[in-house]
Amino acid sequence: MTPLSMKYKRARVFLLLAATLPVSLFAQAIAGNADNGSTTTEKAEVSAEVAALNSNAPATPSDPLSAADGGPQSNAPAQKPAPSKADSTSDGPPIQGSMVGYIDNAVVGSEVRVRFDAGFGDSQPDLAEFFYAQCGCDGGTAAGPKPGLATNLNFQQLYLRGEYAPKKFLSFIFELPLRFIQPISFAPATVSSASPGFGNQGGVSDVSAGFKLAAVASKQQYVTLQLVATFPSGDSGKGLGTDHYTVAPSLLYYRKVSDRFSLEGQFGDSHPIGGDTPGFAGDVVEYGVGPSYVAYKSDKVQFAPVLELVGWRIFGGEWNNAAHLGVVPGLPLDSADGANIVNLKGGARTSIGKNQSFYVGYGHALTTANVWYKQILRIEYRRTF
Repeated sequence: MTPLSMKYKRARVFLLLAATLPVSLFAQAIAGNADNGSTTTEKAEVSAEVAALNSNAPATPSDPLSAADGGPQSNAPAQKPAPSKADSTSDGPPIQGSMVGYIDNAVVGSEVRVRFDAGFGDSQPDLAEFFYAQCGCDGGTAAGPKPGLATNLNFQQLYLRGEYAPKKFLSFIFELPLRFIQPISFAPATVSSASPGFGNQGGVSDVSAGFKLAAVASKQQYVTLQLVATFPSGDSGKGLGTDHYTVAPSLLYYRKVSDRFSLEGQFGDSHPIGGDTPGFAGDVVEYGVGPSYVAYKSDKVQFAPVLELVGWRIFGGEWNNAAHLGVVPGLPLDSADGANIVNLKGGARTSIGKNQSFYVGYGHALTTANVWYKQILRIEYRRTF
């Protein structure tokens, strides 16, 4: 090769490098930006183009193995695409991080939940109209079932619940309950051979809708405000509803103490609105705490026993006390104000994969003067999205 040809060859190389340098600097500036309007795919494409330009550019004359001298052509490694936001770790725990079965879940997320309850030994079904409306045996505007004042009642409830979370701190809730009741016994003075008492009933109960808003939402902790409204959609004359609206604000708490141990809690109030018998329904304050421990953990399955202490305190309201029949003149009404109910719940949640879990639990009433039920069995399936 003549000196003149070599001179032109080197000039073309320098011109090509000069044209490539701005492109390289521009690509590096794009790759250095933290997702300012460009997607990960676009960054990867720019990086690939720059790598292609660098790989096709001739080597400098100082390279002893340059393509111009007949040596192998160097290939610059392609720039690794930056990880997308979808690949990054979420700021909050998955909703299945909550292990409780009776306390409301503080973790916000999208889910579908199917829950089945079987309660036994409800001796005060119209207590403050929390379970169902005032016994129709009182006459007048009392909207509950009749004839007969139930003194022992079993029930089953199937809850179909959906929760949608457009944001990690906000979700919307809808729940459709189906209720089935079986009265076991009645106050003798309220039934007769001609009117033996109302029979088994079943159907849609009072539906609920609301939202959850997390004031704190992190991997380790959730502090969540929940507001749920319940609508009198159940037939109160069959014992399927309360015959009034209810607004229930609650403060929910979730704390992941360690990799295996969690603590959850709830404090809230169920406030009645409207109804045919004002003053019979009362405010019911609910509170509870539930520690859980993951006893077994693998890549796909984990098993966590949980113990929950749940209590209710009633402010205002009344109920039909069969013990007053024939003793206290007039209707057998008794005040529900100041009544306390405390239950101990024990159970376990089994999580399968990242999206499914099953809960099985049993609850027993610790108080005897007032109860919602003496015993309860709960089975739950939860699928998260």
